[in-house]
Amino acid sequence: MPRTINKGFTNFLSKLTPTSVESKTAKNHRASIKACLKSNFNFREFFRSGSFGNGTSISGHSDVDYFVCIPNFSPNSRTFLLTQVRNALDGRFPRTRVRVSCPAVKVPFGTEAKESTEVVPALIDTSKSGYRTYNIPDCYGGWMRSSPDAHNEYVRKIDNKLNGKVKPLVRFIKAWKYYRQVPISSFYLELRVARYAEQKSSIVYDKDIKRIFNFLSDNQLAKMQDPMGISGYIHPCSTPAKLKEAKSKLATALSRATKAVAARENDVKNAFDWWKLLYNNNFPSYYK
Repeated sequence: MPRTINKGFTNFLSKLTPTSVESKTAKNHRASIKACLKSNFNFREFFRSGSFGNGTSISGHSDVDYFVCIPNFSPNSRTFLLTQVRNALDGRFPRTRVRVSCPAVKVPFGTEAKESTEVVPALIDTSKSGYRTYNIPDCYGGWMRSSPDAHNEYVRKIDNKLNGKVKPLVRFIKAWKYYRQVPISSFYLELRVARYAEQKSSIVYDKDIKRIFNFLSDNQLAKMQDPMGISGYIHPCSTPAKLKEAKSKLATALSRATKAVAARENDVKNAFDWWKLLYNNNFPSYYK
């Protein structure tokens, strides 16, 4: 029996949503990581950040992120701070190949991304922003301000305004990143999609995915100012080479999404074929 385009995206969203097993595994790792850091640093705060608990993670691909707020470290000791956290976690998990992956320390409990945990060491920021704010390594030799609470609230408000359709839209764009191995920041994509949706009164998934690709292309994946005014500029890619690759893959995605949307009225099967190509054969088939 044929699917409609809307049903195809509904089924795809179910596939992208992390399973209860993934959530349970993440919870188990959390306890051991927290105990290790508590014994080594006597931290002030330890909490989950990133997309995993925010409704925008991708099953099988998104790792789990935590902030650990460590007291008594000088603002000049950012590299030392990462090294100290890395050494502590490596001592507790010697078989996991713990490494620094700025601005975090990555603990890969397995070979898949979903089995990895990233810990971001942070210092409390004393400025008044209305949200809990921290200083974290910026990967360029300095610090950047970060507020997971503020960014989650920004996305949540826009998602609520559009009847819960923005977080799924973020997932659809992130799915392209993972299925096509696009070297672009998930955080950048999440805020770009939210900024795009902020100006909309309704969301139609396939049409708006195409429009977002067009929006990103028109902006040439330019760095963006944090819409909450906390983190300064947010960069899409970590190197010029990765930016060049991301732009090339974006152009391909825009072309395929444009063809899929053009076919949605008169040739739904062809539209499905283009979506399957865009998502590297991970989108549902036209026939159930």
